[in-house]
Amino acid sequence: MQIELITVIEPILKKAGEKIIEIYNSDEFNVVDLKADDSPLTLADIASNNEIVKGLSDNFDFPIISEELDNVSYEFRKDYDKFWCVDPLDGTKEFINRNGEFTVNIALIENGLPVFGGIYVPVQDVYYFGVQGEGAYKKEGRGELEKLYVNQNSGDWIAVGSKSHAKPVEKEFYQKIGVKDSFSVGSSLKFCMVAEGSADLYYRSGPTMEWDIAAGHAILRAAGGEVFKDIDCKEVFTYNKQNLLNGPFLATSTTNLK
Repeated sequence: MQIELITVIEPILKKAGEKIIEIYNSDEFNVVDLKADDSPLTLADIASNNEIVKGLSDNFDFPIISEELDNVSYEFRKDYDKFWCVDPLDGTKEFINRNGEFTVNIALIENGLPVFGGIYVPVQDVYYFGVQGEGAYKKEGRGELEKLYVNQNSGDWIAVGSKSHAKPVEKEFYQKIGVKDSFSVGSSLKFCMVAEGSADLYYRSGPTMEWDIAAGHAILRAAGGEVFKDIDCKEVFTYNKQNLLNGPFLATSTTNLK
């Protein structure tokens, strides 16, 4: 049963989070390099990635696609039927701004769809998990797993948006469908907000990468929601594309947006 993955992945998330917090609380939290796409890279990104790659490699034989690895070309990975999709520090800008809204993301992708997801919020010591066919869960510290369910609202929706990347087209969409209220939060926490019913939808016009959303997608799916390729809610978002860069997507608890 895939729910047993929680017991293996939780300590890996925890160890990665501890590495991040060590740097977050040190004088080196703002040591930043820029990658080729001008996105920030911190010592915490690297430390977390090393911990996750070791933990996954020690326990599984599946290949790993991570933001902080030199990933193999599509020619090699196109035949992956099962692989890990990892963002060792999602919300690097939130980390640098020290607002606590950053996460560690690990997802298992099978035949293009996320079948397991784990997200850890190091500053809050909170975990979110999604297991296909079993459900979505939240865990605070050493507490028990609490089952999560999306809202099934028929109107008066609440939207959650990006703290660092909000765009006018996203606000226009929310206005068009009659969103009642909205709030912003960093990193993959937006998916968790929809999964636990704090929000009903999250629209992103782009750009993101597959590892930014895979774990959140798994959790939202397991809670009863879905992530679609666009606002028409007709085609489910899939993974291991030739280009790992994502187009627009809509994470939602409901497809009844008229």
